[in-house]
Amino acid sequence: MHDVRRNIRLLAWFNFLLDFRLYAPVMVIYFERVTHSYALAMSVLSMVMLAAAALEVPTGIISDRIGRKRTVIYGAVGGLASVTCYAIGGTYWMLLVGAIFDGLARALFSGNNDALLHDTLAEMGARDDYQHQLGRVSSAYQIALAVSALIGSILAAISFPLVMWLSVLPKVAMVGVSLRFVEPNIHTDESGNLFAHLKEALRNIIRNPRLRMLSMGQIIGFGLGEASFMFRTVFIEMLWPLWAIGVARMISNVCAATSFYFAGSLLKRFGERKLLFGGMILSEFTNLTALIFASVVSPVFMGATSIFFGVNTVSLNGMMQREFSDAQRATMGSVTAFGGSLLFAALSVMLGWLADAIGVREALIIANILAFTPLIFFRLAFQSVKLAETNMAKANG
Repeated sequence: MHDVRRNIRLLAWFNFLLDFRLYAPVMVIYFERVTHSYALAMSVLSMVMLAAAALEVPTGIISDRIGRKRTVIYGAVGGLASVTCYAIGGTYWMLLVGAIFDGLARALFSGNNDALLHDTLAEMGARDDYQHQLGRVSSAYQIALAVSALIGSILAAISFPLVMWLSVLPKVAMVGVSLRFVEPNIHTDESGNLFAHLKEALRNIIRNPRLRMLSMGQIIGFGLGEASFMFRTVFIEMLWPLWAIGVARMISNVCAATSFYFAGSLLKRFGERKLLFGGMILSEFTNLTALIFASVVSPVFMGATSIFFGVNTVSLNGMMQREFSDAQRATMGSVTAFGGSLLFAALSVMLGWLADAIGVREALIIANILAFTPLIFFRLAFQSVKLAETNMAKANG
C-alpha cells in the first residue's frame, strides 16, 4: 500500500518544475518581438487566462469526480504542450495555441492541487497543518522562479530560441513526477450530475457572506496583480539591461519564497488580519512610489515587496479552504479562479493598450492605484465574521 504522505514531498518537486520557466522574466519581451506590439503580446497572456477561465469550472468538477492524481497528470501534459508551442513560436497564432494549452494546464492545477494537499493532510489526520504545509510546498514555486529568472535572462541576451527550448526540459520531468502521486481517499463526489455538483458549489459560495467577500477580493487582486506583475518586466527593461532583468525577478522570487516558507509560523503568531492588511497596504504603496519616482533602484524596491506575497497568499487560501465543502472543494476553488482569469484576460489587454497609448510607466501607475480595491472586500469579510460572532453571542446570552 502506497503512503499518501509522499504527496507532500512530490508536490514540492512538482511545483518547482512547474515554475522553473527560463523564459518567465522575458516572456512579454519575447512575445512582443514575435508580434511587434505590446497589446498583442499581452493578448497572448490574455488568451492563457481566457482558456483557463473557460475550463476552470469543468476541470474543478473533473477533479472532484475522477480524482486529484489523474487531474495533475493531465495538467502536466498540457503544460509540456504549451511550452513546446511557445518554443516553436515564429507566429502569433502558434503563441496562441501555446496559450490555450497553458490555460488548460492552469485550470487543471488551480483548484485541484490545493485540494490534493488538503485531502492528503486530511487523510493523515493533519488538516490543521494545511497553511503551514501550503507555505512550504508553495515556496518551491518561488525558488524555481528565482533560479530560472537569473539564468533565463542571461541566456536571453544570447538567444531567445535557446531559452525557450531549454524551458521544455523541466516540463518533461514534471510529467514524470505527476505519475508518482498517490490518490488520497477523501475527496470524490460521484453522486448526482455535473450541473447539480456545480449548482451546489455556487450555492455554497453565494450563501456564505465571508466566502463571497473573500472570493471577490481574490478575483480582483489576482486580475490586477498578475497583469501588473507580468507587464512589469517592460518597465524594468527601461531602467536595466536585458540580462539584468532576471536579477529583479530573482529578488522578487527569493523574497516570495521566504515569505511562503515562514507563512504558517507567522500566521500563527500575528494572525491573518494583521498580516493580510499590513502586507497589502505596504506592498502596494511601495510599488506605487517606485513607479511615480522611477529610478534605477525602483526594480529593487518593487521586487522586495514580494516578502508579503507568500504570507498573503497562504492566509487567503487557508481562510477560503476553511469555508469550502469537502465534496465541492476543487470546484469551489475553480469558481473563484474562473473570475480571476476572466478579469486578468481583460486587464492584461487593457494594460498593453494603455502602454501603447500613454506609456508603460503611466499604465502601471493606473493599475497599481486600482490594486488597493481588494482591501475593501477583505475588510467586509472580516466584518462578517464579527457580525456572526456577535449574533451567536446574543443567541447564547
